[in-house]
Amino acid sequence: MDNGNSQERRNLIRVGTRKSQLARIQTDSIVEMLINKFPDAHFEIVAMSTTGDKILDTALSKIGEKSLFTKELENALERNEVDLVVHSLKDLPTTLPLGFTIGAVCKRESPYDAVVLHPKNVGHTLESLPKNSTIGTSSLRRAAQLKKQYPHLEFKDIRGNLNTRLKKLDEQNDFSAIILAAAGLHRMGWEKRIDQILLPEQCLYAVGQGALAVEVRAKDQDILIMVSALQDPPTVLRCIAERAFMKRLEGGCSVPVAVSTVIKDSQLYLTGAVYSLDGSDCLKETMQRTVVFPDEEVDGPNDDSQHVGITALGVPRKALESAEYLGTELADLLLSKGAKEILTVARQLNDAR
Repeated sequence: MDNGNSQERRNLIRVGTRKSQLARIQTDSIVEMLINKFPDAHFEIVAMSTTGDKILDTALSKIGEKSLFTKELENALERNEVDLVVHSLKDLPTTLPLGFTIGAVCKRESPYDAVVLHPKNVGHTLESLPKNSTIGTSSLRRAAQLKKQYPHLEFKDIRGNLNTRLKKLDEQNDFSAIILAAAGLHRMGWEKRIDQILLPEQCLYAVGQGALAVEVRAKDQDILIMVSALQDPPTVLRCIAERAFMKRLEGGCSVPVAVSTVIKDSQLYLTGAVYSLDGSDCLKETMQRTVVFPDEEVDGPNDDSQHVGITALGVPRKALESAEYLGTELADLLLSKGAKEILTVARQLNDAR
């Protein structure tokens, strides 16, 4: 009997997650995929609160960078209290702490933003809402793009998890609509609440939006190889380009940086933009590079080269390098046209708010 227990303990893999309902749904979906691929392994979910979950009265862009939602989880990973952690990729900084890596980026859900209207406004779009209607969003990126297109609307910070934000919308009269990531609404089974999808022509999305990432200890080869079974190569390449773009711009949630990517006919197309806080200044460009190379060897398990924090076992190295180069190249083009000045002013104005 004891033998069985000790064997089970050896096969026990602890999965760290935030406590919110959406985080749990996302983590459950990853664990389910792992169980399907590794039926002999046993998984235990360890839920914890992060700093970002606890500070709900301040705009995200005012309380620091993205590690707000990841630090506590990474601490648990470092102390060997968990073996892997599930995140929304857009919450992860482009540079991870030493010793960690993203071992898998799973197939992307919709990366688009969605408009959810107050019940009294159903049937409207952003365009048709009455003048001075208040739109809730905690994202400088969304506000900057939408202020420019819809000058008749007011934009105001709204914080909290998905449940909290929807409750604030429905039960108070502070907001005419709120903007959320479509992916979260899909995962919660709340697609019916989506009144309008904002396509990239209207609103470019956040780096990594809609993709789930599995973070592991970089030297933990067994776990790294295991989670790499969840890798979705097209999503990985798109997200590497997006993260490389953000990293070169030194962007984060305190500046409006936005992207859109698509892979078509062996080419990865990346559109990237930077905005002033009010959306009046904007630099936006599109570039492309080849990411499909015939007959190329893929990296083996001992090749631990990272691309903007991602170790993508099973994806050809040349493709990964091409995607990363594309992001950096596009950022350099925008920097040559004055992106740094726009972002510096945006950061200063945001700090002064």
